[in-house]
Amino acid sequence: MLWRLRARIGYALARRLFHWAWLVKQPRGWRWLEGQFARMANLGDVVAQSFYGHILLFRGQGLAAREEGVRLLRLAAIGGDAKAAYQLGTLSLAGDTRQAPDAAEALRWWTLAATAGHPLAAQRLADLYRVGGPGVPVDIEQAARFVQRAQELGL
Repeated sequence: MLWRLRARIGYALARRLFHWAWLVKQPRGWRWLEGQFARMANLGDVVAQSFYGHILLFRGQGLAAREEGVRLLRLAAIGGDAKAAYQLGTLSLAGDTRQAPDAAEALRWWTLAATAGHPLAAQRLADLYRVGGPGVPVDIEQAARFVQRAQELGL
């Protein structure tokens, strides 16, 4: 039980220190911050999984870091994090060198994000339903529904 408390305190401190540019630029400081983020993400904290997943996806070095970032984002999205679900939808629609763009998968993640309250996900869903995509037929009624949802969420 004490190790969980230490992990939470370390994570909270690391999140505050993350905004100190001089510390982030120091290799030892960055390794310490990453260790705190990783430890809390591995304990199953959805917010930490989303935060560290985004860091690894956008700042990680190499394919392994990117894949770990996507894995953490997937866990966070399943746990209810709207930002992580939105990001996974964006990645799915963009595709990469190993995977073709998948509009149906983007639809799934963005629906989860819109349900969790992400306004941009609702807007992207409306756009996707309006024009269609690979595996997603045009559906004007669904597009109108998600335009309304985006407006409800403040977009």
